[in-house]
Amino acid sequence: MSFFEITAILMVMTAFFSYINYRFLRMPTTIGIMFIALMASLGIVLLGWLGVNVGQNGVARLLETVDFNQALLHGMLSFLLFAGAMHIKLDDLRSQKWAITVLATVGVVTSTFIVGALTWIVLDFLNIPVSFIYCLLFGALISPTDPVAVIGILKTAGVPKSLETKIAGESLFNDGIGVVVFLIILELALGGGDVTVGRVAVLFFKEAVGGALLGLAIGLIAYRMLKRVNNYQVEVIITLALVMGGYTLADRIHTSGPIAIVVAGLLIGNHGRAFAMSEITRIRLDDFWELMDEILNALLFMLIGLEVLVMPFTSELFMAGLLAIAITLFARWSSAGGAVLIMKTFRKFSPGAIRILTWGGLRGGISVALALSIPPVPERPTIITITYIIVVFSIVIQGMTLGKLVDRIYPDMPGKSYGG
Repeated sequence: MSFFEITAILMVMTAFFSYINYRFLRMPTTIGIMFIALMASLGIVLLGWLGVNVGQNGVARLLETVDFNQALLHGMLSFLLFAGAMHIKLDDLRSQKWAITVLATVGVVTSTFIVGALTWIVLDFLNIPVSFIYCLLFGALISPTDPVAVIGILKTAGVPKSLETKIAGESLFNDGIGVVVFLIILELALGGGDVTVGRVAVLFFKEAVGGALLGLAIGLIAYRMLKRVNNYQVEVIITLALVMGGYTLADRIHTSGPIAIVVAGLLIGNHGRAFAMSEITRIRLDDFWELMDEILNALLFMLIGLEVLVMPFTSELFMAGLLAIAITLFARWSSAGGAVLIMKTFRKFSPGAIRILTWGGLRGGISVALALSIPPVPERPTIITITYIIVVFSIVIQGMTLGKLVDRIYPDMPGKSYGG
C-alpha cells in the first residue's frame, strides 16, 4: 500500500473511534480513542484464539508497515511539542525552574537505576532472561515522562497551576536527558566501546545544550519574520516551516530535536505572541495548532491502542509487565519524592505534591518508540511488551483517575495555585 492509503485507513479508523467515544463513552478524546482501539484489538485477538479470523492478519500487516519509531520521533513529535510549548508561559517556567531542572535531570537518572535494578530482580525471579544492562536500558526509556500524554491530560485534570507547570515543564525538557541516558546505555549494551565521563559530557552538551541553542536560533529567525508580516496565512506557514525544518536540521547535526522545538515554541508562544502578531493572527494561529495537536494526538493514541495486535504477549511477559507497573510507580515516587523533600528545605510545595507528581508522571508513545528503536537483540521483545503494558496502564488508568486524585487532595479549591 502507498503512504497515502495507509494514512487514509488510519485516519478513517481514528475518526470512527472518535465518533464512538463522543457518542457513547464520553471519555477525554485521546484516552477514549486509545481505549476503543485497545478493546477492538483485544477482541480481534480473542476471536483469533477461538479460531475466528476477523482481519487480525490484515490489521497486523498494516501496523507492520507503519514504523512507529520513525512516525513519532521523526514526525508527529515535533508538531506536538511545538503545540504544547506555545501555551506555556515563560514566567511560569522561571518561577519553577529549579524544580523542573532537578526533576528532569536527577529525577530521570535516579529513576533509571531504580527501575533497572528492580526489573532485573523481577525478571530473574520469573526466569525471563534479560541482562542487567538491558534492564537499565529499559529504565532509561521508561523514566522520562511523556509531554504528549502529560500535557493532554493536564488540560482537564484541574491540577494547581504551580504543580501543572512543574509536571508539564519537566515532561517537555526531560526527553533530552532521557535520550542521552538511553543512547549511552544502548552503546554499552551493544559493546560500542568505553563510555567515559568526558564522552558523556560531550554527548549531553551536544544533545541538550546544542538543541537549546539551535531552538533559540531558529526561533529568533522565525520571530523576526513574523514581526515583519501581518498576514495570518503566511505566519502559520512560517511556524510550520520552523517546526519541520528545525526538527530536520536538529536530526542532521545530531542535536536534540525535541529540545530545539520546545525552546522555539516557548519563544514564539511568548515573545512572538506578544510582540510579533496581531490579534487575528494569535486567534488563527492558536486555532490551527490546537487542531493540529488534537488530530495528531488522536492518531497517535489510536496507533498505541492497535499495537497490541503485534506485541509478543505471553503469560510470563504479562505478569512481568504488571510488576513493572508497580516498579515504575515506585521509582517515580522515590525520585520525584526525594527531589521534593530536598527542595522543601528552601521552597514551598503544594499540598500532595509528591502524590500528584507520581500519579501525573505519565508515560506514552515516546517510551514505545524508544523501545522499538532497540536493534534486533534477544531482549527486545521483552522490553517492548513490558513498555507497552506500562504505557497503556499509564494513559488509561492514571490519566482517567488523575482528576479524581486532584479533587480528593483539593476538595474546596480546585485549580487554585498553592505556593511553589
